[in-house]
Amino acid sequence: MDMKKIVAVIEKGDSEGYGIYAADDSVPVVGYGQTEEEARTDFEAVMAEQAEYMKEQTGSYPEWKDAQVEYRYDLTAFFQAFPFINASEFAKSIGINPSLMRKYKNGLAAAGEKQKNLIQSKLTEIVQKMERVKFA
Repeated sequence: MDMKKIVAVIEKGDSEGYGIYAADDSVPVVGYGQTEEEARTDFEAVMAEQAEYMKEQTGSYPEWKDAQVEYRYDLTAFFQAFPFINASEFAKSIGINPSLMRKYKNGLAAAGEKQKNLIQSKLTEIVQKMERVKFA
């Protein structure tokens, strides 16, 4: 039997820091922190607490109690987590309008599914290319 997987979305916090929420509405879990690591730790602690609470209320644990968490970034959190990546240059390198990418970075526009898939694909290509780098 496959282990249940929960997709957790990392986003830029309202002021600073990070927020994380479960993408599945049936998993009522959110976490916050000044750093991404603090937010992940908080998310996992709240997930465990919420599962215990649900057991107390219903007599059984929710199906996601021991689920594996797969963290994914929204674009604003991605650029916050990796501030050394220049949004305009990144956009040019993957063939997206730099102005549009800056809007994604600042939360002024939201990328559609097709655009997110393109960005993910191109980022994966860059990462694979970087994995081959060896310095003399």
